[in-house]
Amino acid sequence: MDDQFQLLFDKMKVEMQKQTEELTNTITEKIDEKLKPILEENKNLQKKVENLEKKVEYLEREKKANNIIIHGLKEEETSTLELVKQVKECFSKDLNIKIEDWDINKIYRIGNNNKTGKPKPTLLSLVSKWKKSEIMKNKKKLKEIYVTDDYSKETLEKRKALQPKLTEEREKGNIAFIKYDQLIIKNTINTKDKRKREISTSPQNDSQPRKQQTLMNASNNYRINAFDIMRGRSLSLSSNSATNEQ
Repeated sequence: MDDQFQLLFDKMKVEMQKQTEELTNTITEKIDEKLKPILEENKNLQKKVENLEKKVEYLEREKKANNIIIHGLKEEETSTLELVKQVKECFSKDLNIKIEDWDINKIYRIGNNNKTGKPKPTLLSLVSKWKKSEIMKNKKKLKEIYVTDDYSKETLEKRKALQPKLTEEREKGNIAFIKYDQLIIKNTINTKDKRKREISTSPQNDSQPRKQQTLMNASNNYRINAFDIMRGRSLSLSSNSATNEQ
């Protein structure tokens, strides 16, 4: 009897486990069906957020496109007009670039006073992108100050993180520079090898022998044709002399 009860108990246990698994699978399937539209909506929202972030980044970049950050400009001004005059004098003296009042959209000091005593940077927003480009192309000529682009905090952090890699690539002999928040690398070694291969496999090396061969064939044909003509003339002369003798 005990054995029968044990068998019955085992069967009931197996059956209960089976039913539990079926019930669990059924519940899971129903939950998955209900979650599908929510997950799909979540994906769409993530894409929208990414697109919005890209648009915000683009607008932020466009907003700062004509801005210049001036570093090292002494804080001697007591008004905005004096600050404008000071900036004009720097660019005129070092770069020979004249900044007019209508070229300036806005100008002001940025940042907080620091303990080192260094002057706060100056943000100069220009109306014309051409005027900014002219200044940035000649910025190495500046003596007492230096200028940089107006980057966002996130972009500055990315650029800072790329500096070690930039130094490493330049030590390898590659041309490397940071463009906005991307590291651009040009492998000079591969470029030189490619140029050497192009020169070595150029069809121009074979052009001269082919040209000479063509000229030689043409001259040979000319010689053969001339010989045939002379032979024909000699035969005609001999036949004429034989006729006259008869």
